[in-house]
Amino acid sequence: MSSDRFAIGIDYGTESGRVVVARVRDGALVGQAIVSYPDGVIDEGLPGGGPKLDHDWALQNPRDYLLVVEKGVPRALKEAGVRGDQVIGLGTDFTASTPMPTLRDGTPLSFLPKYRKQPHAWTKLWKHHAAQAEANRINEVGRERDEEFIRIYGGRYSSEWFFSKLLQVLNEAPAIYEASERFIEAADWIVWQLTGEEKRNTCTAGYKAMWVKGRGFPSPDFFRAVRPGFETAFGKLSEDYYPLGARAGGLTPEWARNTGLRAETPVSIGNVDAHVAVPACTVVRPGSLVMIMGTSICHLVLGAERQMVEGMCGTVDGGVVPGLWGFEAGQSAVGDIFAWFFEHGVPDYIRTEARKLKLPATEILEKRAAALKPGQSGLLALDWWNGNRSILVDVDLTGVLLGMNLATRAEEIYRALIEATAFGTRQIVEAFNSKGVAVRELVACGGLPERNPLLMQIYADVTGLEIKLADPLMTCPALGSAMHGAVAAGPETGGYAAIYDAAKRMAHVQRKSYRPNAVRHEVYNTLFKEYQMLHDYFGRGANDVMKRLKELKAQLSARQ
Repeated sequence: MSSDRFAIGIDYGTESGRVVVARVRDGALVGQAIVSYPDGVIDEGLPGGGPKLDHDWALQNPRDYLLVVEKGVPRALKEAGVRGDQVIGLGTDFTASTPMPTLRDGTPLSFLPKYRKQPHAWTKLWKHHAAQAEANRINEVGRERDEEFIRIYGGRYSSEWFFSKLLQVLNEAPAIYEASERFIEAADWIVWQLTGEEKRNTCTAGYKAMWVKGRGFPSPDFFRAVRPGFETAFGKLSEDYYPLGARAGGLTPEWARNTGLRAETPVSIGNVDAHVAVPACTVVRPGSLVMIMGTSICHLVLGAERQMVEGMCGTVDGGVVPGLWGFEAGQSAVGDIFAWFFEHGVPDYIRTEARKLKLPATEILEKRAAALKPGQSGLLALDWWNGNRSILVDVDLTGVLLGMNLATRAEEIYRALIEATAFGTRQIVEAFNSKGVAVRELVACGGLPERNPLLMQIYADVTGLEIKLADPLMTCPALGSAMHGAVAAGPETGGYAAIYDAAKRMAHVQRKSYRPNAVRHEVYNTLFKEYQMLHDYFGRGANDVMKRLKELKAQLSARQ
């Protein structure tokens, strides 16, 4: 152990941050720590008081991000039995788009007493969906002007992304907009704090902020056309963007003291949690689609050529690994849908059986659902409980459950919800294949593959594709960050020259995989056609009832 070299990866999730210590020669995780965010997801009211937040808001406290480093790194090192001088590099990844307004020196506005009770001064988490009107305006002007970003994002820019959120600040809190000397992704902000250098990454810029390699952002004229005064956004950005795996700088003396690491330990350029997981799943070539499966799903696939695929979250040169185009898609809710049903839909007969058998009610529900055959329940659902990210890119779409009767049981509904999310993934796979971005197999990581074998088998049966499993499953993003930390350190200190080299040694998949059942796949082919009909009917404007109901709800809520 004393002669080994290690890299640290810090994965910032929705509710907590995970720190891992990875052995550089083989990727073995020898220590880790999870630090929950004290303020979690701020979606009702600000810590310490302030106005009530609307239902589509989701904020975070940047202090929680610093706590992950301060508490998590020493804990992970202690568990690993590793000294700070054995760590050659550190990498981070973050949810995205999760931007915040700061002063020129990086101080978040939410840290200042003057702005603490102003919601727009806080970090907007990726699932902050209150900027749909702003996204609509950006898309309207983008289509009128035939802006390139419209094609790069498969036809629509999302309310979840960087400029939609910044435009919302300008529209609703112009004083906060003016006070914001920087508007920056949390992925770049945490690297700024660790190194003292503001260096932004090409990944979040390309996938979330309309940035194109070699061309930069759309012109000031575009931003002015969206809203007069919006062109001043350029003064809140950076002119330079850096590739993944590059060295952002060295760890500051202050953070070295706080963590037990060496000062000037190389820190890699920031990354996105989903994208950094791809090489950690062994995927560095075209043909394999990586699914990062948790509360939502991010889908990432590599291609040798640029293609414009409907509803993608971006098509970026070198956005995942150097030399290849990275294509991103996603589903806004997956695990969140199941969690909703566990909380609100598990009936007494399931709970009674669980108590008798001394098992969790969720386990009983899954066993009952697994005993059903495809199509047996007569149910079909649309997986839009939190809107649609791909391929429709519309957060105002809502869920559908069709085919219920007085004999419908909870396990049938649960299975239909799983199937709906699998159909959503197949819709994305078919969109890729239709444009020549080949998807020949799936590789999964995240919490859902570890906990739900029924779900994984249904995904294989629905898509007709084998699903390989990353090893480890839960810590792929953190491992990917550690791999990039080893690349930032370079071979001269025991690291790697490129992420391809790190993937060969540090990334692994399990022997176990899920293979599709031909009989079940044929049944799902029939059900998928019905899913597609519902998808297009409710999602492409034939019937906007979901949006009308959502608007009525908002109007009635405003009157209360």
